Amino acid sequence: MKEIDARGLACPAPVLHTKATLQEEKPAAVKVIVDNAASQQNVQRFLESQGFHTTLGQQGADYTVMGTCGPEVGEQAQTSVAPEADSKKIMVMCATDRMGFGDDELGLKLMVNFLRTLKEMGPDLWRLVFVNNGVKLTIDGSEVLEDLKAYEKAGLKILVCGTCLNHFKLLERKQVGETTNMLDIVTAAQLADKVISL
Repeated sequence: MKEIDARGLACPAPVLHTKATLQEEKPAAVKVIVDNAASQQNVQRFLESQGFHTTLGQQGADYTVMGTCGPEVGEQAQTSVAPEADSKKIMVMCATDRMGFGDDELGLKLMVNFLRTLKEMGPDLWRLVFVNNGVKLTIDGSEVLEDLKAYEKAGLKILVCGTCLNHFKLLERKQVGETTNMLDIVTAAQLADKVISL
């Protein structure tokens, strides 16, 4: 069992450290220790994407992810980030819960209308990413929560920045999307044909 101590590392360092260890040492079992729930979820998702079976634990301020895998992990690590076979991929990144500047109430209405109208993009809408103040649109009480849940149910992948949720102390209130890290966001932007930022 390879133990990886990623406590004190800012996002996405725990995932990057785990990824490097898997590539260099190819362990069949790992134990990753982090110091917050968002990093725990990010490491868990990464390990599972590499073919590991995971279990989570917590002792005091430490969060752990235990991962075990068979010999096929090397093959899965090489194929896990293959681009999806879509003709066009548009990623929309929301870094705020309001659109534009000047009047906050109007800005919120505009953002709500924008998100509700995104369905008009059809299958070209490939990723919806929420960072900074935008993560507030994914929590309980959000005016667009049901719309976002409907998008997710229809197959749209929604990514929500874990560092941002932690900063605003909203991790437990998130109701839709995957808690993610900057590595996933950068990878999505790289694979997208077009990125729309708000």
